[in-house]
Amino acid sequence: MAKDWWRGAVIYQIYPRSFQDDSGDGIGDLKGITRRLDHVASLGVDAIWLSPIFTSPMADMGYDVSDYRGIDPQFGTLEDFDALVARAHELGLKVVIDQVISHSSDQHPWFKDSKKGGTKKDWYVWADPKPDGSPPNNWQAVFGGSSWEYAPERGQYYLHNFLIEQPDLNLHNPEVQAELLDIFRFWLDRGVDGFRLDTVNYYFHDPKLRDNPAMEPDPERWPPVSTYDMQDHEFDKNRPENITFLKKMRVVMDEYEDRTLIGEVGEAPHRALGLMEEYTRGVDRLHMAYSFDMLGPKFSPAHFRGKIEGFFENAPDGWPSWSFSNHDVQRHVTRWAKYGTEDGIARLAIAMLASFQGTIGIYQGEELGQTETEMEYHELTDPPGLRFWPENKGRDGCRTPMVWDESTNAGFSKAKPWLPVKPPQAARAVSVQEADAHSVLAYYRRVLSFRKENPVLRKGASTFLDLPDPILGFIRDDGETKFACYFNLGPDPVTLEADGELVGPCLAATLEDGTLSLGPNGAAWLKI
Repeated sequence: MAKDWWRGAVIYQIYPRSFQDDSGDGIGDLKGITRRLDHVASLGVDAIWLSPIFTSPMADMGYDVSDYRGIDPQFGTLEDFDALVARAHELGLKVVIDQVISHSSDQHPWFKDSKKGGTKKDWYVWADPKPDGSPPNNWQAVFGGSSWEYAPERGQYYLHNFLIEQPDLNLHNPEVQAELLDIFRFWLDRGVDGFRLDTVNYYFHDPKLRDNPAMEPDPERWPPVSTYDMQDHEFDKNRPENITFLKKMRVVMDEYEDRTLIGEVGEAPHRALGLMEEYTRGVDRLHMAYSFDMLGPKFSPAHFRGKIEGFFENAPDGWPSWSFSNHDVQRHVTRWAKYGTEDGIARLAIAMLASFQGTIGIYQGEELGQTETEMEYHELTDPPGLRFWPENKGRDGCRTPMVWDESTNAGFSKAKPWLPVKPPQAARAVSVQEADAHSVLAYYRRVLSFRKENPVLRKGASTFLDLPDPILGFIRDDGETKFACYFNLGPDPVTLEADGELVGPCLAATLEDGTLSLGPNGAAWLKI
């Protein structure tokens, strides 16, 4: 693949705990992933992204790392990882792994040393209490409450943007930066093709520890479930020092051939686009930014148009990565259920996503039209769900195991799975859909093949069309080919004037005498 293989690529996200259990403990593992890579390759994707597999006490399911160079035993060994990379490469799949370097686990030896005031005393963010014993400022943690926790060993507070068990690393310290870059080299030397950088805009904090201002209330979502969303996070993240460190990362990546950096930019809408553009502008920062902008409830032509147009207008030399689902949000087939049938939304979603300018991400099970699992409180494992139930049911509903066949636990494990496999999800098993030429899975393969065969859909420029709701329309043009792409985001038929020749795996679409008819959740590509 070309050096810029990532530009316009399709990346398949694997949540290791829930993909395939080969060890028999009810938790997915690396050997299981390796065994199932043929399925992933059959979709026509270009790469896999593995959520964290490093040694961890699993307070936040691996996003609390206690050894950045080790594989957690429940997933396997470094040798298992090497075998996975080798098999993926045999199948033509690039391998991207999560790097969680804004914070570590509180069980990491670095933090234990820092808490005692040892040689790594400045590797984390420490601050004195106020005279009354209260935290240094008003910063709030994503998972609730103050983002400061008092450690009597030091007589100081430490910063944690997420769980108490996830202390923030002090990236103002050059020693910390050097160690993290060395960890990058460790995995690059093992053959990984890139990193997905978790919470990339959280790396630096304001050294003056200034209070965050209040967030302007959103009338539709106020008050929020968490106090975190009541603040405009001006000082605890999104700091200008981030750019300098991103450039250092890019220098390391450029020491190797054909590698990529994807930064997760999770932010309130009024900041997110600006950060994506800033972080990917030019050739010395991130290769691309992973956006949250399409992971929410909004499902309208104006929303999708605004996000794509806004990005390329403000960062014409930057590059985005768009996804509709991942391990942190409700699955989009359920999230957008009021706009059509489950299968209708599933097919329309991949037709749209595969036509967007940018790199695209598919979350495991999405190719099956998988729906959100309805969880009961006693089944939960996710900290936000346990804390904020039922207003926030947590992320377990989108993390339940992959469904492979009609055997026990849908072929995921012979043991009781760490999260339940329920009948509505099991009904969408791979084996069931493989036998149906009209299944969602079959349609995913056709659409992804269509994207791969037509460079205009991977790299062509976008020009949006002014069309009435609920129709989304735009032109993709790479200088050699032009496609007009039309999508009906509603549950009722629509018609519009259009010229060209219908091509590709259109959905409920006919073109007669210049009139394009789109059925409910219909999609059409016209070569013009």
